[in-house]
Amino acid sequence: MKQKQVKILLSLLLIGSIFSSCTKDKETSTVPSTSRFEMRMTDATAAYSAVNIDIQGVEVKTSNGTTVLLNINPGIYNLLDFANGVDTLIATGILATSTISQVRLILGNNNSVVQNGTTYPLNTPSAQESGLKLQVHSVLQPGITYYMLIDFDANRSIVVTGNGQYQLKPVIRVITQAANSSIHGSVAPALALPASVLAIMGIDTVSTSTSATGNFLFQGMASGTYTVIIQPQLPFLNDTISNVNVSTGVVTELGTITF
Repeated sequence: MKQKQVKILLSLLLIGSIFSSCTKDKETSTVPSTSRFEMRMTDATAAYSAVNIDIQGVEVKTSNGTTVLLNINPGIYNLLDFANGVDTLIATGILATSTISQVRLILGNNNSVVQNGTTYPLNTPSAQESGLKLQVHSVLQPGITYYMLIDFDANRSIVVTGNGQYQLKPVIRVITQAANSSIHGSVAPALALPASVLAIMGIDTVSTSTSATGNFLFQGMASGTYTVIIQPQLPFLNDTISNVNVSTGVVTELGTITF
């Protein structure tokens, strides 16, 4: 009787193992649903000694109706410090994957223009309340870092009124670009976890570990061709994936690697 019970128990375990294996083979890996976002600012040269903009906040609106207040480096920025290809980081944040529809720069009161050694107040109508609204259409992909370049044209953005006052009517070009790429995949079965994962290109090696569910993600990767090595727990042996092509702005999906 006991021998029969043992045989039944072993049969049930074998069926469970086969079912679990089939389930893991069909497992799909999930790319994170967020993107890292950086906003930078640059300017063209202008016929002033300084154009000082008091930036106190940056908001991003997405097509799904979400408004995100970015982490900002508040302060007074002289636009002319960032001419001829120079730029500066003004805000960062994590955004849910979607389409950016609008960016709003919230300005303080300390805006000014310096010309011929004299500093003049720079009026920014409604910018302190409603902000400088920039209409954009930038589609974000999950797991990718993007940067948005706010390109001021200071010469065309400053208007001198009839009574000698200076007003800011910004002429701004907005450029959104993917800054890097990602490699994503997952490891199964659970007995192989946690696994170490290496991404190698030339003499450069980047490493990460799988999550509790087996997922792994390399972010901020330069474009190129990588060799990916998965190092699972014993008794499983290492697996190597060669010629993993990575392009800027793309999540390269390796799927589920089953041992």
